[in-house]
Amino acid sequence: MTDPIADMLTRIRNAVHARHQRVDIPASRIKADIAKILESEGYISGFKTVDPTADADVARTSIRLFLKYGPRGEQVISGIERVSRPGRRVYFGRDEVPKVMGGLGTNILTTSRGVMTGRDAAKAGVGGEVLCNVW
Repeated sequence: MTDPIADMLTRIRNAVHARHQRVDIPASRIKADIAKILESEGYISGFKTVDPTADADVARTSIRLFLKYGPRGEQVISGIERVSRPGRRVYFGRDEVPKVMGGLGTNILTTSRGVMTGRDAAKAGVGGEVLCNVW
């Protein structure tokens, strides 16, 4: 697999469209940071790390995301897209961080201060690589 973050986003997108309650993703530190941001921004209800010795359903250490839906079953995540890819990296300076859907969505950046949202990066005065957009 050449782009594990794109794989994570695709698994989330597919699970939301299929109305699953949870989705398992192979674990890594950056994926855990992205899951933390998705939870703090209200796109998922929670996540946890699942060890293969504790759960027979997983073959290796995974991150289990618990997806969130509205009161009538509407999707909280209506769109999620990868911006910077291995073949085309996208960077923005501290003054150039774009808004997603006119401020209704969230972009997730990796900066010199760690993984954070575009709003937090603008407040901190840092730029970085835009990993993905969520709305």
